[in-house]
Amino acid sequence: MSQPSLAPFIRSRPWLKRWMVPFANWYASAQGYRKLGLRADDLIPEENDTVQLALKRLPPKEAYDRVFRLRRAFQASLSHQLLPPEEHTKPEEDIAYLSPIITEIEAENQERDDLEEMFVPKRKQVAASVKKSH
Repeated sequence: MSQPSLAPFIRSRPWLKRWMVPFANWYASAQGYRKLGLRADDLIPEENDTVQLALKRLPPKEAYDRVFRLRRAFQASLSHQLLPPEEHTKPEEDIAYLSPIITEIEAENQERDDLEEMFVPKRKQVAASVKKSH
């Protein structure tokens, strides 16, 4: 689910960050999802088991708000209208609420896979003492 990101590279270079932040803000605005009242994490496809589990882990209020935003955007899309400007998602409201949970679940899955693949060799001393006791 996670893709490679240039964000740490850009954040570590102030000159590059000063150049990229206005471009990133323009790009996020041009995508149009904010004009429908959505957040960026509302656009994550739900067909993945990891995302399904993350949605189950959402607090009830956040899950309700997500469903409300999706239904309102769907209704606006059906009527071929945008929401009034006061109902647009503002950049400071467009925070990640689902991505951190997805990252956490992916880390749990990776840890589980690492533990399942781990090979623990038998110690010869223990095997020899077991044979002597029988």
